[in-house]
Amino acid sequence: MKHLTILVPEVQTGPNTLSCIVGTYHIFTEANRYYHQHHDKTMFKIELVGLSKQSVFLNGLLAVMPQKEITDIIKTDLIVIPAVAPNFTMLDTKNTPFLDWIRNQYTHGANVASMCTGAYILASTGLLENKNCSIHWSAETNFKQLFPGVTMKTDSIITDEEGICTNGGGYSFLHLLIYLVEKYYDRPTAIYCSKIFQIDLDRQQQSDFVIFNGQKRHGDEMIIKAQEYIEHNFAEKISIQQLSERFTVGRRNFDRRFIKATGNTPIEYLQRVKIESAKKELEISGKTVNEVMYKVGYSDSKAFREIFRKVTGLSPLAYRNKYNKSAVK
Repeated sequence: MKHLTILVPEVQTGPNTLSCIVGTYHIFTEANRYYHQHHDKTMFKIELVGLSKQSVFLNGLLAVMPQKEITDIIKTDLIVIPAVAPNFTMLDTKNTPFLDWIRNQYTHGANVASMCTGAYILASTGLLENKNCSIHWSAETNFKQLFPGVTMKTDSIITDEEGICTNGGGYSFLHLLIYLVEKYYDRPTAIYCSKIFQIDLDRQQQSDFVIFNGQKRHGDEMIIKAQEYIEHNFAEKISIQQLSERFTVGRRNFDRRFIKATGNTPIEYLQRVKIESAKKELEISGKTVNEVMYKVGYSDSKAFREIFRKVTGLSPLAYRNKYNKSAVK
């Protein structure tokens, strides 16, 4: 029988932490029951493992009492790291004992899966260096600043590389759990769990959930003014060359500073602002796709559709049909 460790972190925990812990225990317990019924074999021994006898959540409303402390676990096969605080700046010192333990277990063959901002704990071990990582889209900028050696994949719900899985965010940890059930049990068990818990199978992207808010906490006042100019004038024809001249900066230097500050080229930033405005129009207005296209400053329908799909993973029409039930089909 394999061993599954569900980590119970100390403090620095967000409201989703408890959901991740309970959800993992619930789904793997049901997967065990189903698999045993059909194969007369239990796949995992499931244990909640922490650093103390009790961790408190939701401002003291609820507490979790781990079954074991990490010093009791000599060998495990799969470690699940739940989400932690979304305003993460550094690992709380009370959680640092997890890091050496996770590294040691991984070195000795354990696989590791992080849920949403649990990737902050995983990245703090160094195991994500030069690897891909999914995380909630809202944490991308902060995560990049803290862990520049990790390759972000915020368009993907799940990454799986060299025994390390990460996933997007929010309640998409449920999709990661179904993925793990299929990986460690089999496809029939995953299908059963997806039906019992009503979780879509094979979900791949979180792109259409992203809300683009340009990063402005970088401290470059000139670039902030350029961002604000783009955001207020995106529907007009904006020349990046003229924009750099507006701020009396050479084009090459302007591009370099813009990328360093925002993570996007000026053209990419303009496109993201246009598409975010188009998304809002498609969500709440009765405008046709072409009307929305013209409103946000595009005149080439092919280019608009291609950029929209690149950003959201959906066509403009599919996006409207998904989010705007009152729109004319």
